[in-house]
Amino acid sequence: MPKLDIRLRTVASLINPRGDESVVHGDIGSDHGGLLVSLLRSKRIAQGIAVENKSQPYENSCRALKGLAAQVRFGDGLAVIHPGELSSLSICGMGAESMVKILDAFPDRVPHHVVLQPNRQHELVRSWGLRNGFHLCDEQIAWGHWPYAVISLRRAKVATQDTSTPNDPAYADVDFDAALLFGPLILKRWEPQFAARLHE
Repeated sequence: MPKLDIRLRTVASLINPRGDESVVHGDIGSDHGGLLVSLLRSKRIAQGIAVENKSQPYENSCRALKGLAAQVRFGDGLAVIHPGELSSLSICGMGAESMVKILDAFPDRVPHHVVLQPNRQHELVRSWGLRNGFHLCDEQIAWGHWPYAVISLRRAKVATQDTSTPNDPAYADVDFDAALLFGPLILKRWEPQFAARLHE
C-alpha cells in the first residue's frame, strides 16, 4: 500500500465517513493514483475512477491501480464522468480557481459528496459550495510543508445564489468574511497550532 503524506491521509479520512459499502469514488488529477490505491485496499471505497489529462500521470495511475477495482480515464475533469456515476469526488493539489472551473463545467456530474484540497484561495471553494447548495460537513488543516486546508462538502436540499447570507449552518455564530477565508469549522475549533499560525 502506498504511504500517503499527511495531506492525502487527511483527504482519505474524509472520504466515505459513513462506511457505505458501495461507494464509487472519483479522483481528478490523481497523479500516481496513491489516494485511490489506499482507499481501495483499506476497503473504504468499492470502486475508484482516476481522471488524468496528461500522458505521464495517466500511465502512472494505470500502473498503480492495475488489478484493483478501478478505472483510469484520460480527459479533462468531469468530461469523462457520467451523470450519477460517482458517490464522491476528490480534487487535490491545485488552485481553487482550477477546481471551481472543473466543478462548474459539468454541474450535473458533481456527486453529493466532494472533498477538495486547494493549494490557495480556499475561499473560492467555500463560495462555490454556498452557490451550489453544498454544506460544509468537515474541514481540517493538514500540517505538512505548509498548512493544507482540506474541505469536505455535502449537497444540501436547498441552494442559494446569495453567498452573503449563507444557509449553511456551519457559518452560524461566526464572522462570515473570516469564515469564508479561514473556514468556519476551523475558526470554531480554534486549535492552538492554527491560532499560533495566525499570529505569526
